[in-house]
Amino acid sequence: METAPAWIAGMPVWLYWSAAVWLGACVGSFLNVVVYRLPVMMQREESAWAREALELEPADTADAEPFNLVVPRSRCPHCGHQIRAFENIPVLGWLLLRGRCSNCASPIALRYPIVEFSTALATCAVLAVFGPTWAAVWALAFTWALIALALIDLDTQLLPDSIVLPLLWLGLLVNVGGMFTSLPEAVVGAAIGYGVLWSLYWAFRLLTGKEGMGYGDFKLMGAMGAWLGWPALPGVVLLASLTGIIAAVALMLSGKMQRETPMPFGPFIAAAGWLAMLLTGAPLTLVSI
Repeated sequence: METAPAWIAGMPVWLYWSAAVWLGACVGSFLNVVVYRLPVMMQREESAWAREALELEPADTADAEPFNLVVPRSRCPHCGHQIRAFENIPVLGWLLLRGRCSNCASPIALRYPIVEFSTALATCAVLAVFGPTWAAVWALAFTWALIALALIDLDTQLLPDSIVLPLLWLGLLVNVGGMFTSLPEAVVGAAIGYGVLWSLYWAFRLLTGKEGMGYGDFKLMGAMGAWLGWPALPGVVLLASLTGIIAAVALMLSGKMQRETPMPFGPFIAAAGWLAMLLTGAPLTLVSI
């Protein structure tokens, strides 16, 4: 396993893990932005395309204002107060504000610090498994992309192509040198990952006349195959399916979901794929879940 630059490997242990926690929390803060803004950006783009195709007048000025992952600056959705730098410190900012806007005292969702803290934990888990290596760098990119995709799917039941497709291609490129699996296994894994769920989708649709999952799930499973290789896919599919079924049953028994209510499958694929990535471990030998 090729190590990272010497200045990283030679860092004191306390500084190494402190930096890992801080990096993960900061990335988690950015992922909160991505999870909220990317679906809105997609909706605006689709609306603009539809208006252009139908030769309608442009949307109102609010939709015409720049809105992306950088601008406008974060603000309170209740009073419009612009979030100051010290208020935006991952986890600590929420604690210092006691979970409320400094201007109007409206509650700030607990989800924000939870995502930041969880991303920090996931970052530390990856570094604990792979150490200060280039494999850890790519595994972190994989991890952060999966967190964003899982949260967006939970919120909107969408898996954006702008994240899924680059993730798939990056997995193939990373494995050109056999980082996590051989390139042939990665290519076959991408094809099988997509093809298996695509086949299940059409079989279910022909039998019931209903759609059991979305095309984003096919692409995400293809990305799993690209990163992990085809031998890991049976375990990923099995674990994702079992946890999805258990979650659905629990929600229905608790009355929080009806039988006909659609439930996103992407978060379960993401969790199972991330676990499979960790299980590749130190020698980078594929194992099934």
